[in-house]
Amino acid sequence: MLNRRILRIKVFKTLYSSELKGNSSLAEAEAQLEASCEATRDLYLFMLGTVSPLTEIAADRIYAAKRKFNPTEEEKNPNTRFADNALAKLLDSDPDFQKLFRKKKFSWSQYDLVLKKIFNSIVTKDYYAAYMQSPESSLKADCKLFIRIFEEEFVDNDDLASILEEMSIYWGEDLPYALTYVCKTLESLGRGGRWSLPALYLSETKQGPDVEDDRLFARNLLRAGYLNYRKYYDMVSESVSNWDNDRIVSTDMCIIILGLAEAVAFPTIPVKVTINEYVEISKYFGTPKSKLFVNGILDRLIQKMSQEGQIVKSGKGLL
Repeated sequence: MLNRRILRIKVFKTLYSSELKGNSSLAEAEAQLEASCEATRDLYLFMLGTVSPLTEIAADRIYAAKRKFNPTEEEKNPNTRFADNALAKLLDSDPDFQKLFRKKKFSWSQYDLVLKKIFNSIVTKDYYAAYMQSPESSLKADCKLFIRIFEEEFVDNDDLASILEEMSIYWGEDLPYALTYVCKTLESLGRGGRWSLPALYLSETKQGPDVEDDRLFARNLLRAGYLNYRKYYDMVSESVSNWDNDRIVSTDMCIIILGLAEAVAFPTIPVKVTINEYVEISKYFGTPKSKLFVNGILDRLIQKMSQEGQIVKSGKGLL
């Protein structure tokens, strides 16, 4: 589930948090990293759990409309396609999904007002109208509809953001990535696949002697950054001697330090890959000028360390 880009971001956040606190041990940082990784999969599970309550909201409204004193013809003979969607039935009857959802003690019942607002938004959309009017009725079509819902209704939703922030300190920025995997799950179910909990690390889905353990990658990267933080901090400071250290954005410093740590600790990862990855991370966690600063300092220091023999790459074309 978690790719190398996401793992680098999680290691960066953990290392940055550890340095801000000033007294976190390596063991504490490693535990925080593990919790952060597992939290992304928990968020995936929590969001997939919205399918049934959204379906129940539709069913409840149909039932309430029918019970009116003087219902309209449309209310007497409603379009129940969404309320009867096969995806909700599939997940409701899946013992593995239901068991794990209960084990995590997840529930959307206390957030029904937020889901009702989301449903109110859904029913106004053209994609929903097209779904309700389509002659096709299938699990595949139901999955396609919910993919649109997850793509368009949950991101940048302030109410949802408040819920996620309240539930976990790790969930705030993981939502887009978790929803990507929710959509991948729906694509698989639409093709007739069975639900199964995604492997936490992508390396767990691969086989072969050349497959590198992503969990070990993340832990070793954190360890390399943590144990060498002061050393690399001083190197960066010396390389920008015309700058006051206080003028260097703290996130930029942490990103560069982690980039240097990766360049040294992982001989099979090409230098260009390392630099590009941390420049990309700086675009999201730095200032508008961070990418140029991070790219310049990393490139300069990595070249210097390579010439001094501190960075040694195995394999052709890795420098």
